[in-house]
Amino acid sequence: MAGLGTIVNCIAVLLGCTVGLLIKKGISKSLEDSIVKAQGLAVIFIGASGAFCGLLKFENGSFSTKGTMLMIFSLVIGTLIGELLGIEDFLERVGEKIKSRVKSGSNSRFVEGFVTNTLVICVGAMAIVGALNDGLYNDPTTLYVKAVLDGVIGIIFASTFGIGALFAVFPMALYQGGITLFAHFIKPYLTDA
Repeated sequence: MAGLGTIVNCIAVLLGCTVGLLIKKGISKSLEDSIVKAQGLAVIFIGASGAFCGLLKFENGSFSTKGTMLMIFSLVIGTLIGELLGIEDFLERVGEKIKSRVKSGSNSRFVEGFVTNTLVICVGAMAIVGALNDGLYNDPTTLYVKAVLDGVIGIIFASTFGIGALFAVFPMALYQGGITLFAHFIKPYLTDA
């Protein structure tokens, strides 16, 4: 079923953030730092393995690279587009609106938690490639792995920033779910070539 990966990912974020809210400041700063570093290492490994499949080729007993300039230009263009669109400013305004609607005026870190968690769980290749795989091939495997990572980071962010981190599930659901649905609907029009 297309979309199952996003559903599982949303549930993981909600569960992780709920656990984080329940334990509040129960995570020591050193444990938090260690977990974030371990997750960063896992993401680097996953990203590197995917990039190496497309960027490295082994011929005649040696490695060579291909597509390096495309990768660099893609990163630069993506950064420029994000800055021109003002994505972070937009998320801050959305966070302020949500904060006023849920009457979380006492939580001074609500918007910071919302923006930080939204950026962490939405920005990255796993969200895009996982959603595309889910929509095109009914393969939610990448999103299942992402769900575990996002659930753990939800615990940390919710315990640090409060309930604002939990509301990041909505932009993630729209973003990943939108990509999955779009991929699912255009699938019949794509040829193997």
